[in-house]
Order: sequence, then structure tokens, then C-alpha cells
Amino acid sequence: MPGPTAGSAGDTSTAPASPAADATVASTADAATPDAATPADAATLTDAAGTAAAATGRAAIVVLGGLVALGPLTTDLYLPGLPAIADDLVAEPAAVQLTLTFSMFGVAAGQLIFGPLSDRFGRRPPLLAGLVVYTLASIVCVIAPDLTTLIAARFVQGAAGAAGLVIGRAVARDRFEGVAMIRFLASITLISGLAPILAPLFGAQMLRFTSWRGTFGALAALGLLLTLVAFAALRETLPPSARRGGGLSGTLRTMGGLLRNMPFLGLLLTSTFAFGALFGYISGSSVVLQHVYHVSPQTYSLLFGLNSVAIVGATQLNGRVLAPRFTAGALMRTGLAVMIAAGVSLVLVTAVWDLGLVAVCASLFVMMASLGMVLPNSAARALSLVAPQSAGSASALLGTGTFLCGAVVAPLSSLGGSPSAVLLAVVVLSCAVLSAASYLLLLRPARTAPADAPEPAAA
Repeated sequence: MPGPTAGSAGDTSTAPASPAADATVASTADAATPDAATPADAATLTDAAGTAAAATGRAAIVVLGGLVALGPLTTDLYLPGLPAIADDLVAEPAAVQLTLTFSMFGVAAGQLIFGPLSDRFGRRPPLLAGLVVYTLASIVCVIAPDLTTLIAARFVQGAAGAAGLVIGRAVARDRFEGVAMIRFLASITLISGLAPILAPLFGAQMLRFTSWRGTFGALAALGLLLTLVAFAALRETLPPSARRGGGLSGTLRTMGGLLRNMPFLGLLLTSTFAFGALFGYISGSSVVLQHVYHVSPQTYSLLFGLNSVAIVGATQLNGRVLAPRFTAGALMRTGLAVMIAAGVSLVLVTAVWDLGLVAVCASLFVMMASLGMVLPNSAARALSLVAPQSAGSASALLGTGTFLCGAVVAPLSSLGGSPSAVLLAVVVLSCAVLSAASYLLLLRPARTAPADAPEPAAA
């Protein structure tokens, strides 16, 4: 049976009885009701998508794209310098990879902080605070005297940088629904997708005339620039009348209601494990390609950029060509099938046939392209279940799940002490299978059941 469209996300429930419940879990139709307290200027109705797009403007899309790109840049710019960090700080390569793991833990924790804060205080204040802290943490990375300090600074850097990730998605939910949201996310992804393409290239070239510390100096400068641009150009998209109160207890009720919504949970886990495949590739490819297949840092950055082109291109194809013609469910099922096929191919060419670098890179290219169909559709469908008042919390759950999975997956490709292409392939395939299983087992059966809502807040 075909999956639900992006606009409905398969939610057939009626609006919850209480205002608190209504603000937390809603179908697309529910989000448009007066109970959702959505102001007219928020432009969240599908039929107002054109007006909202005009109001957003190219400048806002560029700013939001830059904010969402901050996460990939933080992860990818320094990847070519991992061996140099190990040499400079006299540490084992596996220990240096903890700088990536703790950064992901930071991003996961930061989204749980900044998402609910943006629902309560609006989008701008938490965003600007996060960018300031990000800039300061990047400076600490530059001057870190030892690996422990660097790991701690990377955790703070990741947590603060999460403000751009979580609030960027929340702003998309403030303004759009359904196919319009997918298109908007595709526009942001086009910009943010340049980050993983260009970051390793720039990082590798920077190592020609500076040390790995210079890459963190560049991130500090970028954080300062984004702070100034966001302050000047990004408008508030969640008016005071639409903001959520209730403090910590209200936040926990909101998140609890979302996690009891089976369609949302299914999409959350589908996205989480798909990101696990991505992070498995990101964390393991640098060591595997450079040490197992003996490519140079510059060649590695080119291969990494090529795979980034695959995910960006597939995302744009999905948002601009396929989404208006096919249901999001059909596109997700296709993407998940291709992702599993690519994972099986990767295992075969590394563990069974040993076909070398070209076959490995081809399998990874197809894997990245499949993610360009799975990730935007799962995010758009999940956010379509949520009223704007809870978009920050929903975005936080989506982002936290993905980066927690990434933090767990990142060190797996280094188990055993020596780089292994087979282990990398097994990790990627396992995440792909878990992603597809989450979609098939949790999302589709839940379409016939009413969505659970959180308990009403005490009067």
C-alpha cells in the first residue's frame, strides 16, 4: 500500500482535545485549525506557500543554508587533518577519532537544548546565543594544548553549532507544509550540501600552508560571520502568540507525546539509521581510503566531494522534480531499497570479491545518492505531523537521534585497531537495514491507528 504523502505524513488522527495536545501532535489539517494558534503571517498553510516563499527571499534561504551547513563544516573541514592531529598531540588515531564522536554527542545534546528554547523564546535569541558560543569554542580548539582539551572544546562546539541545525528546520516548519516544505528543505540542502563538498577540499589545501589548528581558526571566523549575518538578516518566524510555555515539564510532555506518535517515531528512526549510514561513511572513509587504498589527502577530498555531489544532486532531483509527481512514501521506499542494494554491493566488493578502490567508490556513490531521497522526505513527513508551536522540539528529536546514532557508529569502523574496508561496509549496510526495518515495521502499520497525544497540562 503506498505511503502517505509529505503533506499528510500518514496521520489520520483528529485534533487532540486540549490545547497542549493540539500544539504537540497534529496532522497537516490539524496544524491549520484555529486551535493550533498559528498566526496568518506565519504562512504555514499550503495554499499560502507561494506568499511565504516570496517573503522568505533568497537572502533568508542563504542564511538558513549557511546555518544548517555549520554542522557539516564543523565535521568535515578538519577530517584530512586527523592524522596530523594524532602526530602533533602524540595520540593514537582511534583516540583522535573521539574528537568526532564527542562533537556528535555535543550536536545531539545541543539540539535538545536549543530546540525547546526556540519554541519558548522564539527562533532568533537561542540561535544568536548558540553562534556566539560556537565561535568561542572554535577559538579554544585552535589553542588546545592536548587531546583532552580538544575533545572537550569539540563537544561544546558541536552543542553550540546545533542551534543552526535545529532552528533551521523549525523555521522551515514555521513557513511551509507538504511539498512546499520539501522544496524549501531542498533549497537549503543545495547550499548546505556544498559544505561537505568544499570542506575536505579546503581542509586538505589548508594543510599545505597551515596546521590543523588553522582549520579551526577558519571555523571560528565562520561562526563570527554567521553571527553577524543572522543578527542582521534573519527575521523572527515564531511570534509571541505562538510560543510554548510550561518550562521543563511542558517540554517533556511535548517530546513524550511526539515519541508516542507511531508515524513520527517510525520516521524518526528511519532518518536516524539512515544518518547512521552517512556518519559511518564520514567517520571511516578518511582512514580506510588513505590507509587501506593509499590515496593522498587531496585525492581523498576529491572522492569525498564526489560523493557529496551525489547526495546534493539526488536531494535536488527529489525536491524539484520527483516530489511534485510521486508520494513521499513511494520516494522513501525507493530510496531505502537503493540504499540496501548499495550496502550489499559494498560488502560484496570488499569482503567477497575484493574489487578495489573503483568498486568501493561506486558503491559509496550510489549509497549517498539514495540518502538524498530518504533524508529530506523523512524529515518533511515527520515535521508535517507537528504544529509550529512544537516544531523546535520535533526538530530537536530528529536531530538528536541522528547525531546520537552517528556518535555510536563513528568509532565502529576503527574496531580492532587497524583500518578495515570490510568493517566499514558492514557498518553502513547494518544502518541501511535498520532504517528500512524502522519504516516497514513502525510507520506503515501505524497509519490505521490514532496518533497518541501528550497528557494535558495541569490547569
